[in-house]
Amino acid sequence: MRMLHLARVVLHLLQGLATCALVFPLAGPALRERCIRSWSGKLLGICGVRLSVSGLLSDTPALIVCNHVSWLDIFAINSLRPCRFVAKSDIRDWPLVGWLCERSGTIFIARGRQRDVRRIFQGLVNSIHAGERVAFFPEGTVSLQGTVLPFHANLFEAAIDADVPVQPYALRYLDRHGQPHPAVEYVGDTTFVQSMLTILRHRDIRAELLLLPTLSSNGAHRRELAAAAHDAIAGSLGAEKASA
Repeated sequence: MRMLHLARVVLHLLQGLATCALVFPLAGPALRERCIRSWSGKLLGICGVRLSVSGLLSDTPALIVCNHVSWLDIFAINSLRPCRFVAKSDIRDWPLVGWLCERSGTIFIARGRQRDVRRIFQGLVNSIHAGERVAFFPEGTVSLQGTVLPFHANLFEAAIDADVPVQPYALRYLDRHGQPHPAVEYVGDTTFVQSMLTILRHRDIRAELLLLPTLSSNGAHRRELAAAAHDAIAGSLGAEKASA
């Protein structure tokens, strides 16, 4: 049965590649968004992930930030409302998925390259001004469920410059007993393929996406915004505030 699910994932990835190559160059923003949302939702379904959402989407442009647990996070959020994500450059190397992320508008950033941060920061402001939804994972890496690593504050400056609020999202993955599901953990030396196979083996996963109240950036400092978003997300998850 697991091989059947794996075959479905591969076929779904190939469908995504074809859509990006053949449809996206001719599609307007609305069609691209529908394609990304539908494709992401179907991928979750194939992986046995059921998504539930609570809270309200911001009715005004906002910079979205979320805790980071798994490679599934991008697709869970995109199945609700597609965003341009800022993600670490390593994702480019993931089989098929890396190319799909790039074609769907993901902005890649290299670790430890301050020049990259400055370039991307201005790009985020421009994207927000253009009406695009922008999201990033301020922990900078994945963390174990039950903990939220300290947030990097640099990119919060984009919300201040663009004069938009920050909307924190909190994400967790639970088993049938309501406990953190170990199959989604994506830390240490686990590869993307290993993680995919583990998720397909367990499947019965409930993803809970909590949309938290927006945080005003008016007159705020980026470190204040980062701290407030971290407290909101960790508090909603009942998570520990782990050290980096």
